[in-house]
Amino acid sequence: MVSGVDNEHEHGYLGHKDDHLKRLRRIEGQARGLQRMVEEEKYCIDILTQVSAMTSALHSFSIQLLEEHMNHCVVDAARAGDAEAREKVTEAVAAISRLVRS
Repeated sequence: MVSGVDNEHEHGYLGHKDDHLKRLRRIEGQARGLQRMVEEEKYCIDILTQVSAMTSALHSFSIQLLEEHMNHCVVDAARAGDAEAREKVTEAVAAISRLVRS
């Protein structure tokens, strides 16, 4: 496994891939909307409100992805054995730490 890439393991999010892509496209649309608001010189507070909405959407997506990772990848690793389980838990803790700091 290199940099969290595991070509032999089916990722937990694949069962909801289309839903995730729809959410990410909406978030992408929000980013374009923010650019448009700045181009159109909209009121600062209105832009900040949209930044907050986009941040919330990204956090929500992240939590969903993390939940799927825990329920699928971490559970599978726990079944496989101690060393693999510890590695997946360590990865999950690092991801959670990054999310909390963001």
